[in-house]
Amino acid sequence: MAGCADDKEAGAQVEQREVDFRTLDDVIFTRFDGDTENLIMILQDITAECNYLPRGALIYVAEKLKVPLSEIFGAATFYKAFSLTPRGKYIVNVCLGTACHVRGAEKVKESLEQRLNIYEGETTEDLKFTLDTVRCVGCCALGPVVTVNEKAHGGLDRAKALKVIEKYEKEASQTDSSMERGMS
Repeated sequence: MAGCADDKEAGAQVEQREVDFRTLDDVIFTRFDGDTENLIMILQDITAECNYLPRGALIYVAEKLKVPLSEIFGAATFYKAFSLTPRGKYIVNVCLGTACHVRGAEKVKESLEQRLNIYEGETTEDLKFTLDTVRCVGCCALGPVVTVNEKAHGGLDRAKALKVIEKYEKEASQTDSSMERGMS
């Protein structure tokens, strides 16, 4: 949609993904009429496609909208929804709100950090998982809660949280396997 080609090299964290400028033109001019008032929505479309905001895409948006690059970066760094570094296919958010915290969310987070071999705010080398924390996801009765790409998983302890991750690891490996079969 927003013109970000996936990097096919697993295991290598990339700084820059290839940007499809024709698709960006479509987003900027067809969907949003080249209107600078729609900057946030343009950045949201790029994020939805790439899971982050590639530098090349930001430079291109600045040129096409005739907006200073500093303004684009200002918006991109102001909102937590945007990232300037590559993020995983699966965004794992551990709720640390009061209800989840008192039910052991910190221990759930620690077990996920150990399993994924990353800390809060980091992404696995294979770009499959990004681990973040949030203050509340609004499912207090289900705590502790972890969301994966906005799908809530509640009533978790360490073991249940690891099973959630295993499910997504299995899904990712199946997706990778079917992609490899399609390429051969």
